[in-house]
Amino acid sequence: MFAIASDDVTQVRQVLENGDAGPNDPVGPQSALAFALTNDQLTHKMEIVKTLLAYGADPTVLKQHSKTTPRSASDVKAAQLPPALMEEMDPATRYYVERADAPHTRRTSALIHRSFFRPLTRVRYELVGQDRALEQLFRVLSIHSRNLSVTPIVVLLCGPSGHGKSLLARKFGSLLDVPTHTVNMTTLKATDDLWKSYSMSPYETPTTCTLAEFLINNEGKRCVVVLDEIEKTHDEKTLWSLLMPWELGRCAFDANGRHVDVRNVIWLGTSNVGHDLVFEHHEARASPDELMTREEYMELMGLLRPRVSDRLGASILSRVTTVLPFVPFTLEERRAICAEALHTIAGDIVCTLPTNVVDSMVNGALADYSATEGARSLYRAVSNQLVDNI
Repeated sequence: MFAIASDDVTQVRQVLENGDAGPNDPVGPQSALAFALTNDQLTHKMEIVKTLLAYGADPTVLKQHSKTTPRSASDVKAAQLPPALMEEMDPATRYYVERADAPHTRRTSALIHRSFFRPLTRVRYELVGQDRALEQLFRVLSIHSRNLSVTPIVVLLCGPSGHGKSLLARKFGSLLDVPTHTVNMTTLKATDDLWKSYSMSPYETPTTCTLAEFLINNEGKRCVVVLDEIEKTHDEKTLWSLLMPWELGRCAFDANGRHVDVRNVIWLGTSNVGHDLVFEHHEARASPDELMTREEYMELMGLLRPRVSDRLGASILSRVTTVLPFVPFTLEERRAICAEALHTIAGDIVCTLPTNVVDSMVNGALADYSATEGARSLYRAVSNQLVDNI
């Protein structure tokens, strides 16, 4: 309770990580989640709620408050949760609460509940949308965690810009608490540049290690290598050096060098290959503004894989564990992105604005949405709304 009441997201996260308190521990007559949602003094309410949900807070308690009959004085206080609580939430907070309570969320989380990859379920509260991509990813990781596959994990995240591919790749290592090396594939000129490349992500711990040195330093250990914009190499032969590590889990950086064990490396590639196909499939759906069914997503996966094969080559793709299409946002997801962007860009100022002004800015930003640019267009539109209204 004190961590939540302090309005300090970092402190809440530390308490949960250290096990000093659980996400479903009662705070007086309420759950921690209900306490956070009904505390109007919190300026970082959304981030605290997301943190509680990420660590397993049960959103069903919010429904129980309105359905159960009070049997004692303490129950009466607990039942005083506003009946229209969900409607009073901002669109982003409501989106994350409803997402945590969705049946498909619980089913897919169960796939890796007891595995090393369990912390990845928290990415749902860092990333808006892409539920089916996460579901398929967790299925693949479940297979590997049970030692049902002998090849390394190689995942390609494909689709239009601004839909979360790089964000998911970036969060992978930090959530699993393993080292990450990110390669900007657009800068590679020669076939051996891959192993000489330095990590380019500003979100990682600064290092002077090349990719080869990173793999040697983490030999046999779990770590993540992100190949950003993998299809944009100047020479397709650059990718040939990935054939052996992706198939055998062994890597040699030169003809006379020893083989390095990279079986536990998680290889993540991001790519815009197939973005036009993703949009075509989206427009052909019967209900494009509703969550895609698993059947529809599997159909899209089947259509996309040949496109990737044509671009990267069959020899490369045959060694890829799965190709995950990233799809356009639904209206609800776009609204959540706008609301979260307002809090991210404007900070505490948002809490001082009337609800009708906030709603007007969100709706104004939605009108400027560009599907081809995804979330980036919404963040830009929100920034413009803030300039015009503040």
